[in-house]
Amino acid sequence: MPSGRPLPVCLFILISNSYAAAAAPQPITAETLRLRAIELSYEQEHDDAIRLMRQAITLKPDSTAVHRTLASVLWLKILFLRGAVTVDHYLGPFNRSTIDVKKPPPDLANDFASEVTTAIALAEKDVAARPKDPQAHFDLGAAVGLQAGYMASVEGRLLAGFRAASRAYDEHERVLELDPTWKDAGFTIGTYRYVVSTLAMPMRWMAYVVGFGGGKERGIKLLEETAAAGRESRTDAMFALVLVYNRERRFDDAQKTLQELRRLYPRNRLVLLEAGSTALRAGRAAQADTLLTEGIGMLTTSTGPRIPGEEALWKYKRGAARVALGQSDAARADLSSATTPDAQVWVQGRARVELARVALQHGDRATATGEARQAESLCQRGNDAICLDEVKKLLRTADGR
Repeated sequence: MPSGRPLPVCLFILISNSYAAAAAPQPITAETLRLRAIELSYEQEHDDAIRLMRQAITLKPDSTAVHRTLASVLWLKILFLRGAVTVDHYLGPFNRSTIDVKKPPPDLANDFASEVTTAIALAEKDVAARPKDPQAHFDLGAAVGLQAGYMASVEGRLLAGFRAASRAYDEHERVLELDPTWKDAGFTIGTYRYVVSTLAMPMRWMAYVVGFGGGKERGIKLLEETAAAGRESRTDAMFALVLVYNRERRFDDAQKTLQELRRLYPRNRLVLLEAGSTALRAGRAAQADTLLTEGIGMLTTSTGPRIPGEEALWKYKRGAARVALGQSDAARADLSSATTPDAQVWVQGRARVELARVALQHGDRATATGEARQAESLCQRGNDAICLDEVKKLLRTADGR
């Protein structure tokens, strides 16, 4: 399950080096193709984005940006196919050095490795030729950061990815030394400052040793500045802030950011899923129900790709909202749909937790205990520490303690 992944994974999951879309038609160049590919990647149209990026590379094969963007889209596709693209996956602690993950499709993994290696090599060449050029250092930091994020999120090598990211951090600090107005560099620096501030002390000291700075408030401020005034990393910072605000229980700020993301990417239904999930965490069950019902409608009419078990995920979320609203029958219908074999294991576990709550609402302790025990097994399989904590509370209540 989601819990236990490090924040850098989630933040880099959303990297695609975005620019604002151009309003007027432009000649077909490597850059215009890249901009369109970025838009498509945020709309989960990864195959079309990859196709455009391959065309861009034929037009400008010596550009670190086009190779980096193709690598980023390949990475996003891998994570989308794995289903690890929601805030729920990254709300746990960040203190594990490795995790067991499913191997990515070999063709996508090989393509990513080739493109990110090329992007780094080209960026290193640019830095050597122009050592005082902030763009060159930014490109190198972005490419190295992408590689580090892949190591952590796809390969499960969290500690190794964290160490590798120190080079990206250094390169983007160098960008700000050369040009303090270069807001995009604040994405990487802000991300890791926030992460370091949340680590347990032994890992925090290790982070200091390899060169990371800490400071939660400073990290959040840098992300906010990038979201407000960045160019390449503005959207990345906005997605990062959705997670950070949820972790910090700043739910109103998270919703404001999600509203802007919905405006920018109206076809991205997962943004709507996050809005509903955020409302649910904030205790606004009625708002969550409305948002999630709208999203389920989008899902029903969509012909595009889905993450694994996506319908079950939506139904679990809405079912949880309806449990909170006391709508037992409607909740049971949704939650039953979320416990089918095609649902992700962590979703099945959390749906069982909610079914146990429904049973308790009706005074049926025996059924609640049975559901909680099923949830416990599923949550253990899904490595869902947050769910396991909820199970313990439910079992105590069901036992009358």
